[in-house]
Amino acid sequence: MAQINIRIDDALKEKADHLFNELGLNMTTAFNMFLKTTIRHQGIPFALSLDPFYSASNMKILKESIRAAEEGQLTAHELIED
Repeated sequence: MAQINIRIDDALKEKADHLFNELGLNMTTAFNMFLKTTIRHQGIPFALSLDPFYSASNMKILKESIRAAEEGQLTAHELIED
């Protein structure tokens, strides 16, 4: 049987341990369930997506708006309306 060592945040592990315990599972069983589901789905078994707010085009607009506001070219009202 193979063994995997991973590093995770202490608080994350504690929360996961608590949840899995409530579900009657341990970390090993939960992780095996995740791997089996990943194989069955042939991919991550949940949606992965980026928050469009932080897209490159939005960040460019935000930076330009901040620059314009700092230079006094925009009012707060114009920032809200755009």
